[in-house]
Amino acid sequence: MSGGERLWHLEFLGNELGTWLISLAIFLVTFTVLPLVKRAISAQRRREPSGPQGYIALDVLAAVVAHTNRLFLWGAAVWLASRDLSFPDRIEHALNTVLVLLLWMQLALWAMAAIRYGVGLRRRRIGLEASVASMDVILVAIGIVVWGLAGLLALENLGIHVGPLLAGLGIGGIAIALAVQTVLADLLASLAIALDKPFGIGDALTIDDCQGTVEHIGVKSTRLRSLTGEQIILGNSDLLKARVRNFGRLMERRSLFLLDVHYDTPVAALAAVPGAVREIIEATPDVRFDRCHLLRCLPTALQYEAVFFVTNPDYKTYANAQQSINLRILERLRTLGVTFVASAPTPIRLHRLPGSTVAEESGQQRLL
Repeated sequence: MSGGERLWHLEFLGNELGTWLISLAIFLVTFTVLPLVKRAISAQRRREPSGPQGYIALDVLAAVVAHTNRLFLWGAAVWLASRDLSFPDRIEHALNTVLVLLLWMQLALWAMAAIRYGVGLRRRRIGLEASVASMDVILVAIGIVVWGLAGLLALENLGIHVGPLLAGLGIGGIAIALAVQTVLADLLASLAIALDKPFGIGDALTIDDCQGTVEHIGVKSTRLRSLTGEQIILGNSDLLKARVRNFGRLMERRSLFLLDVHYDTPVAALAAVPGAVREIIEATPDVRFDRCHLLRCLPTALQYEAVFFVTNPDYKTYANAQQSINLRILERLRTLGVTFVASAPTPIRLHRLPGSTVAEESGQQRLL
C-alpha cells in the first residue's frame, strides 16, 4: 500500500481521513451552491413582471426562498456532509437535535413568508390598505399558531411527549381568556372588521347617535372624526353590535319632493306639471328622472310626488342639483299659472349626513 493510500485510510476521530475530506468537499459545495440558487431565484423574480400578468408561483417561491436562513443552509450542508461519518452517541444526539430545530424553524419561516405574500396579494387586489392594523393583528395571530405548531412538532420529533404540555397550555389559555375577555372581544371584532370590511378609512358613518368619518381602525377601537371636529372613539365589539349606516359607499342619492297645488288651478295646467317637472330634472347634470305624478287629493291641496336620483354621491352635488331643480320648477309652474298652497310642511325627521353641514330630510322635501 502506497503512502497516499495509507494517508487516505488514516483514522481520525473515529473516521478515515478520506471520508473526512469527502464530507468537507460536500459541505463546501453545498454551502456554496445553495446560496447561489437562492440568489438566482430572487434575480429571476426581479426580471419577471409582477402583478396580474406575472408569475404568481414564481413570486411565492422567491418570497419563500428569500426567507431562507443562513443557519438552515449551514445545517443542510452539515447534514449532507455528515451522512457518511460516524460520531459518538452524545455528539450524534446533539447534532440531530440542532438539525431538527433548524428544520422546523425554517419550515415556520417559509410558512410565514407564504402567508405574508398571500395577505399582501389580497390587499393589493381588493384594497385592504385601510385596515393595515387589523391585518397585522391577523398576521400576529397566525404567526403564533404557526410557530407554536412548529415548536410542538419539533419537540415531538425529538421524542418529547407534548400531551401534558398541551393540557397545561389549554388550562392556562382558558384562565388568560377569562381575565382579558373584554380585550379579546375587541380583538376578535377587529379581525371581523378586517375580514368582512363593513367600512374603511375615510368612510362617513352614522352609528346610533354618533356621526363622523373613519380615521383609524385599530386593534381595540375605531376612531371617527365628528362633524364638529372632536374625535369619537368606539370599541370594536360595541361597533359591530350597533346599526351602522355607511355613507362612504353611497352609489347615488334618491330625492323625493312634494308639490302642493291649489284646487283652483286649471286642469290643463295640472296635466302639464308632470311633463314640465320631468323636462327640468332631465336637463339637470348628474340627475336621473324617475317619476312625477298627481297622487293625492288632500283637504287643502292637490299633491304631486316627484322622485329623481343624483348619480354622483357627493352631497354638494346633490344640494346644488336640488336647488337648481327647485328654482326652475318655481319659475316654470308660475308661467303655467299653477298656484301653490301655503301650508305648513308635514313634520319630517331630519338626519344629519356625515360630511355635510346641512340636514337631509331623509330624501323628502316639500316645495310650496
